[in-house]
Amino acid sequence: MAVAQALRELRPGVELAYVGGVRGFERRLVGEAGEMPYHQLAVRSLRSAGRDAHLVLDPMRLVAAAPQAWRLLGRLRPAALFTTGGYLAIPLLAAARVRGIPSIVWEGNVIPGRSTRAVGRLATRVAVAFPPTQEAFGKRALVTGTPIRSLAGIDRDTARAEIRVGPEDRLLLVFGGSQAVARITAALDESLPALVADWVVLHLAGEAGMAAALASRDRLPEAQRDRYRPEPFLTDRMAEALVAADLVLGRAGSSTCAEVAAVGVASILVPYPHARGHQVANAAWLGEHGAAVVVSDAALTGERLRLEAAALRDDARRAPIAAAARQLGRPQAGHEIAAALLELAEASHA
Repeated sequence: MAVAQALRELRPGVELAYVGGVRGFERRLVGEAGEMPYHQLAVRSLRSAGRDAHLVLDPMRLVAAAPQAWRLLGRLRPAALFTTGGYLAIPLLAAARVRGIPSIVWEGNVIPGRSTRAVGRLATRVAVAFPPTQEAFGKRALVTGTPIRSLAGIDRDTARAEIRVGPEDRLLLVFGGSQAVARITAALDESLPALVADWVVLHLAGEAGMAAALASRDRLPEAQRDRYRPEPFLTDRMAEALVAADLVLGRAGSSTCAEVAAVGVASILVPYPHARGHQVANAAWLGEHGAAVVVSDAALTGERLRLEAAALRDDARRAPIAAAARQLGRPQAGHEIAAALLELAEASHA
């Protein structure tokens, strides 16, 4: 969606269409919101870990999606194709390559996923979020960063006032991305009485976690309860929360790493230890550049969180971390990818 918005800004009147699978919330996000025409292939995101019916059905869906993709691209005749990879991209990129449609696939992790390594061979260019990832794709790779929500025009003082953070307060923003966050939630609950003494804590608990978060708040002394503010989601207020924050606690997915860097905010990153270690590598790259404090999932306890947060309450301790993060930030990633797409499109029609 960030790339789509950038395309509209760079080329007003550009025609866009979205191709998705049979699973996921993308149809609601794109189709039902009326952002652009939505087209669906038979294939779904292939993430089944167990031995179930999908082990048989997924390859069948992938085969069925191939002629769908061929016909769809023949009907739409796009000037260029952009994909964030995954198995959905296989039939689309294969059809695009045969039809002579230029394409860009984006990889958001330091260590490329298996599917991106596979589909990257079919793409014209590969956009990567981290410089070390270039090695996996050679000369076809371009470092763009991760396309993120727009942070332009957000005033920090206004954002803090709207969240009710006073001039002397420091705001700790806690969220976990799309992966399981039980470890973060448990450490937060254990250390909460100490944390709220130093921080206003804005916690994105998710709908499923709200009951436990509200119970944690009720256990605090009444005078401190307003300093812990659980929310299920922030949706359109997330950009303001990031700009207002003094410290972020979260996982190390590509978007989280990109957003803390683009804002230039200090962070404690607790990478999800599974999924082939993608987040571990992402966090390590920021940590090696002094742009984040990295705590392994196994090492995160309430006491460890209390100690790290207490040390980072000092503005002087956070400042170099925030500055290093800002140096790595690429807030214009969406525009860089959009510009590359337009360049490919124009070259193919020259």
